[in-house]
Amino acid sequence: MTYRVVQWTTGNVGRKSVHAVAANTDLELVGCFAWSPDKVGRDVGEICGIDPMGVHATDDVDALLALKPDCIVYNPMFADVDMLVRILGGGINVVTTSEFITGDTLGDGKQRIVEACEQGGATIFGSGINPGFIQLFAVVTAGISDRVDRISIVESFDTTIYNSPATEIPMGFGYPIDHPDLQAVTEKGSGIFREAVQLVADALGTPLDEIRCETAYAATTEDLHLPGDWIIAAGCVAGIDVRWTGIVNGRDVVEIRGIWTKGQTLQPAWSTTFGYTITVEGRPTIRSTLSFEPPPDFVGETLDDFIMLGLTITAMPAITAIPAVIAAPAGIATYIDLPLLLPRGVLATS
Repeated sequence: MTYRVVQWTTGNVGRKSVHAVAANTDLELVGCFAWSPDKVGRDVGEICGIDPMGVHATDDVDALLALKPDCIVYNPMFADVDMLVRILGGGINVVTTSEFITGDTLGDGKQRIVEACEQGGATIFGSGINPGFIQLFAVVTAGISDRVDRISIVESFDTTIYNSPATEIPMGFGYPIDHPDLQAVTEKGSGIFREAVQLVADALGTPLDEIRCETAYAATTEDLHLPGDWIIAAGCVAGIDVRWTGIVNGRDVVEIRGIWTKGQTLQPAWSTTFGYTITVEGRPTIRSTLSFEPPPDFVGETLDDFIMLGLTITAMPAITAIPAVIAAPAGIATYIDLPLLLPRGVLATS
């Protein structure tokens, strides 16, 4: 069957979601919410750099909800609880990349979302590459060990070409290296990884005693000029190493770590591996590395072309989940609740 989809925003990830929906034979785009006034009334394909799709973006929320789509692909930078409650309470399922896995970081907002799901009989599922798919990959990998002592997930990237200060400044980038609140800033900005640690622990059936956050920083020794006219001044944070760990009986059993750098002027100097390293310590210990390359027919010539590959792996876990989320019971669904998510409608046959 074909699932009727509304796209919610066409920013970095939303634009790639539109590409994916347009190319997927199992999905039909029937509407699109525009956050920016200059996008209202324009063809969604034109906005997203592909052929016209015959669907025009609008900021009329009532009109979009009246379409009664099977699912909304919700890609704002951060989740708006009031809007999600409105959507879910109206009986429309949601898949999202907006820093949502279990909803715990939303505080009282989580309960509001649960109640809206119950009211509308709808389901919400959050993912991305990390948090999201990488935790699923780690849990699946652990399934071939007969004893698991610890699971470690390390993401390591140089993000110099990524133009998104709105998401990186809240993590601590650009702050003076001696800022007294720097640890608290990074802990808050990376709080979604707390949900990811909990997801892995839940998959293992292991209650955690506590979840801790530890950080380390590197400063740039020169003014760092970044895309979007963003400048990180010398002496300010241009490297972040944040580690979220789940503790049982005083022992670290789940670790999710992010190492992000900008440029080659860091003190101390850090190296990045440009990918993900997943280690299941146990019997046997299993180490997997996920790295990403363009396809053989890739013809990208600009930085934006390469960034789009990263946005693809962020958008696709949510898109792939659409059929399973539509079929799932009402409520907040995670990878633990859903069946194997199959990449339907994406095989290139010509």
